[in-house]
Amino acid sequence: MDYNSTLLVQHCAAAMSTSASAQLSKAVKQMYLELPQGEKVQAMYIWIDGTGEGLRCKTRTLDSEPKSIEDLPEWNFDGSSTYQSEGSNSDMFLIPVAMFRDPFRRDPNKLVLCEVLKYNRNTAETNLRHTCKQIMTMVENEHPWFGMEQEYTLLGMDGHPFGWPSNGFPGPQGPYYCGVGSDKAYGRDIVEAHYRACLYAGVKIAGTNAEVMPAQWEYQIGPCEGIDMGDHLWISRFILHRVCEDFGIVVSFDPKPITGNWNGAGCHTNFSTKRMRDDGGLKHIEEAIERLSKRHEYHIQSYDPKGGSDNARRLTGFHETSSIHEFSAGVANRGASIRIPRTVGQEQKGYFEDRRPSANCDPYAVTEALIRTCVLNETGDEPVQYKN
Repeated sequence: MDYNSTLLVQHCAAAMSTSASAQLSKAVKQMYLELPQGEKVQAMYIWIDGTGEGLRCKTRTLDSEPKSIEDLPEWNFDGSSTYQSEGSNSDMFLIPVAMFRDPFRRDPNKLVLCEVLKYNRNTAETNLRHTCKQIMTMVENEHPWFGMEQEYTLLGMDGHPFGWPSNGFPGPQGPYYCGVGSDKAYGRDIVEAHYRACLYAGVKIAGTNAEVMPAQWEYQIGPCEGIDMGDHLWISRFILHRVCEDFGIVVSFDPKPITGNWNGAGCHTNFSTKRMRDDGGLKHIEEAIERLSKRHEYHIQSYDPKGGSDNARRLTGFHETSSIHEFSAGVANRGASIRIPRTVGQEQKGYFEDRRPSANCDPYAVTEALIRTCVLNETGDEPVQYKN
């Protein structure tokens, strides 16, 4: 059974067991959410599970509203139920690292992004934030800016793309990108709800648009400096999952959710340093691209959670992608690994876009890889181990 067939079976099983929950009255829930909560605060702790893609969450009560990360206590969870430990030694630690307003429970309640440590306080395997933070601290004087363009696909509970005919396909791609109208834009209510929820939370969301494949959308996060890029993208994904939950819809970050003549889903990453943004910065952009050209395989390995196998279904050289086997770069070329925007070529400064990261990438891995190659000038297929 191939990946898409497996995914469909999983979604069908989920539909049979959980679809009734999508019918619960949100109006009834809202009646309870309007009750006063006194001085207490609900803090939802959020973390990445052992798959490197899934998000988990649980809530605790605080006696007062936290003003900073330092006000948030450490917590723990059962790692044997999240693919992160054995049942005989299952306690894992949650270390708060970023805090946002909660758009679902609203003020003064919080969303709390956490790093995960194992029972011995060592970093969990899927906690890629830990080393990313170290790398970002090393280059903070370079003021690295990132912007990530998160593409995703909306699915029904049966695993079928939202709005598609139940026994067929919609019309060919063409009218859907940035489209308007019920026959072109499928799921805009979710998009609008997610956008407003991100703004309320304090997530640096920059925009959104319908994508080339129907039921596929994109939003942009950034510009963010350093470690903030990964923090804000992960929280934006959590909010999207949570919004879709309220609508009874599933969000997929699969890089190629539908085989055939349909676009895949990426997470194009825009990157610059202060020197690239200053006058004459094009020279530094070209130097960075030259370094990237010599480390293509390392970046492919870093740009999806499965070390390149997920992206291999997407990076075919067709449907606005480059080939996974070759590095390429060009001005305004959406079929290249690296695109230099036309305005950057004209102004001789700015940023470049790495179009290789998959929709399900870990932003900590992507941004760390860019810094290692473009700023620290690492070479070879393995990252350098730095002392704390």
